[in-house]
Amino acid sequence: MESAASLNRLELLQIADAVAREKLIDRDIVLEAMEEAIQKAARAKYGHENDIRAHIHRGTGEITLMRAREVVEEVENEATQLTLEEARYEKPDAEMGETLLDRLPPLDLGRIAAQTAKQVIVQKVREAERERQYQEYKDRVGGVINGIVKRVEYGNVTVDLGKADAVVRRDELLARESFRQGDRIRAYIFDVRREQRGPQIFLSRSHPQFMAKLFEQEVPEIFEGTIEIKAVARDPGSRAKIAVTSSDPSIDPVGACVGMRGSRVQAVVNELQGEKIDIIQWSPDQASFIVNALAPAEVAKVVLDEDANRIEVVVPDDQLSLAIGRRGQNVRLATQLSGWDIDILTEEEESNRRQAEFTERTKEFMECLDVDETIAQLLASEGFTSVEELTYVDISEVSTIEGFDEELAEEIIRRAQDYITAMHSEMEAKRQELGVTDDIAAIEILTPPMLVALGEAGVKELDDLADLSGDELTNGEDGILRNFNMDLDTANEMIMAARAHWFEGEEGASDEGENASDEEENA
Repeated sequence: MESAASLNRLELLQIADAVAREKLIDRDIVLEAMEEAIQKAARAKYGHENDIRAHIHRGTGEITLMRAREVVEEVENEATQLTLEEARYEKPDAEMGETLLDRLPPLDLGRIAAQTAKQVIVQKVREAERERQYQEYKDRVGGVINGIVKRVEYGNVTVDLGKADAVVRRDELLARESFRQGDRIRAYIFDVRREQRGPQIFLSRSHPQFMAKLFEQEVPEIFEGTIEIKAVARDPGSRAKIAVTSSDPSIDPVGACVGMRGSRVQAVVNELQGEKIDIIQWSPDQASFIVNALAPAEVAKVVLDEDANRIEVVVPDDQLSLAIGRRGQNVRLATQLSGWDIDILTEEEESNRRQAEFTERTKEFMECLDVDETIAQLLASEGFTSVEELTYVDISEVSTIEGFDEELAEEIIRRAQDYITAMHSEMEAKRQELGVTDDIAAIEILTPPMLVALGEAGVKELDDLADLSGDELTNGEDGILRNFNMDLDTANEMIMAARAHWFEGEEGASDEGENASDEEENA
């Protein structure tokens, strides 16, 4: 590229056409890059303070160079501005604010200027190519794509997709999986983003949705929407669980995914390097779904705790290792699939725990209500879990227990109420002794025992409580109120109640401001 002037005009357009075809970008983008390169070279010749514009005619290839100056009242920069009087000398009908274009002679680029222009063109074309790649692939996130391995560096695989390169990071490959240059590879597009070196297309073979998309390709009913994949959990390269359901009662979703003699599921297994796949019938009933998710283990009983999103699963003693799986794999995948925390107990462990809870409740009733062991056992076996629960039940719930009458029921409820009242009085006195303020005690959610627990932890004023997070109150073994079965939502609600006084001044100031503005308007 010796000079812009020495180039044949049609040759300039032919170069633009060739670059546009090769890079799969718009011809106008290439010509605009050429115009910008010529402008940069012209400024180097005529002075960088000038506003020089270049235009390549799209039909003939003719290059036009012009200097732009704006008509202003007072000139601050003579290179880019001129007065109305000067403008009308060149153009009689010139107006203030108008831009005048003065034609410049053709530019003869020197070797260095030509090289600079070439670099600008290459850079602009590269940017346009990156933008084209980004626009093309950003809408394909969530799809599966085929490519050819271009190179492997430190376990990361660069894939040639034809129109762009993509990357499969080492942690997105299956375990023990290796690729060489020239191998064909199929992967899931999980992210496309702009980066300095161009759009980065990130692929994965370990993503749960990769397996879902493979089933969609193998099972026509999934592609058509008759069968829906509800959830997927994977231990990539080892084992996976997929939950499916059918909108058509006549179609068995599990059978359709398995295929004739296992042909459909086997095609997916082969692509995933032998990964074992459990296909599970999804159910809107969470207990049934989790029982299915723990297959092939048999489940004897389940107990759901919806507030904590936790489920307790009881299995026969000989099914425990199968339910847990090698290194906890089966229960971990079932947890991922269902979104519930799953605790697995054997029937013997559950029986021992139930017996321990029964004994503890019996002892509590005997001590707090001053009743004999038989009555305490009857209350515990009937499902009463605490003395406090007896204070707000209907008398009929107690009197109908076998061996009880109405008089005995009234006496037990009265004793429970007396005990709770005495305990609360004792706790109230202890709360005051600990220095827990009345402002905290006024929060309705908090009971006297809770207030004592807060005081013992050093939470004595509203600000102390307001500075805490919900986790600090409820979390694990360290939560201040961990012994009161408080859920995170309730804890957060209580903290927000403690923070309410922070905003009272702002509301008052806002009201005063509104009143002041109203008075000004009235005045």
